[in-house]
Amino acid sequence: MNRKSNLRLGLLVCILIISFVLAGCSRKPSHEFIRIGEIDPLTGKLARHGLEIHEGILLAIEETNLKGGIKGKNVELVTRDDQSLPEVAYGLVQELVQKEKVVAITGGYVDTLVAVISEAARKSEVPYVAAASLQEELTKTKNPYFFRISKLSGFLKPVERFLVEVIKPRKVGILYASTPGSTEFATKLVEFLKIKNIQVPFQEKFRTGISDFTPLIIKMTRYDLDFIISGGFLPDHLLLIRQLKQNNYPLKGYLGPWGIAYPSFVSQMKKDAELLCSTCAWNPGITLPGTEEVSREFVENFEKRFNKTPSTTNMHGYTAAMVIIDALKRTNLDNNNLKNDLRNAISATDLILPMEHVAFDQNGDPLNYEHVIIQIQNGRFVCVYPPERATGKLVYPITD
Repeated sequence: MNRKSNLRLGLLVCILIISFVLAGCSRKPSHEFIRIGEIDPLTGKLARHGLEIHEGILLAIEETNLKGGIKGKNVELVTRDDQSLPEVAYGLVQELVQKEKVVAITGGYVDTLVAVISEAARKSEVPYVAAASLQEELTKTKNPYFFRISKLSGFLKPVERFLVEVIKPRKVGILYASTPGSTEFATKLVEFLKIKNIQVPFQEKFRTGISDFTPLIIKMTRYDLDFIISGGFLPDHLLLIRQLKQNNYPLKGYLGPWGIAYPSFVSQMKKDAELLCSTCAWNPGITLPGTEEVSREFVENFEKRFNKTPSTTNMHGYTAAMVIIDALKRTNLDNNNLKNDLRNAISATDLILPMEHVAFDQNGDPLNYEHVIIQIQNGRFVCVYPPERATGKLVYPITD
């Protein structure tokens, strides 16, 4: 009996050893990976732009791994969907940090989502690099773990100069979505125009995703507006422009600071997109001087990976991820205090990418983020301002 028992025990031990060996072959130890978390609106009303940010982040991670990773370790992206809901976004930070053991978080679209993620990141003491954020209030409170690659003044200042130096309007109409960033943009622009003695007889807030702009269009017809600025998102611009055309509104000039400089906008609006203006920090063919070759490489890699032309939102996601990757390369990955060291490395970022020369001030705001003004001409995005970046001349006023 002892002999049989010993044989059975020996056989069991062999089976266990083989199981452990096979498990080790099929799965790499966790220390061979560096985990970065991503929180984006992949479903819900903001899903379109959230998915674009995700694509940019994903490309940055894949490019890094193809080049050997970071100090021999592959980067693993752990993605979570906040469903376009702040209450969902907040809880995802703790999950990523405690359960998934991520060393940093990126992503984020619109400040209602970014605000709660940044606060949760502060409490979890994990660096968060937001891909799209505007509201100035977010960086006024002390949060050493929050950084962002965009800011409100990067949109606002070029638009202000463009209006005063180029358009020189008598009357401007302003519509804006009820999001924090869009509201702040409109408020500050109105203040600026009044200082410059430019009338703003029409200013209206609307809920993003509004189903009918007709009442606002009827109201606009009471004023002889020289220029309209609409701080809405892509679906808002699609509907507003269509209804302006349907109501035969005498449109002289139109600028949407975000939501228009997308190939999808041009493809959907076709001729109705002609001569509309927008802003962008980057687009294929519009890149930071000196980064033309790197920009072309990004476009080629993106088109090969996703079978479509990249947008400025894709580049925002890519840039945010590259900031974390660059900082990780300058960090001791074996340090027990990795997240704190990584935060310090992000603070010291000095990185030239196609969209901007990334560096942060003491509050986590980007020092060099600034847009150019583009106009859609013959279905293409043409930079018309500032003069030193211009690739074509502005057509104004719009004529049928």
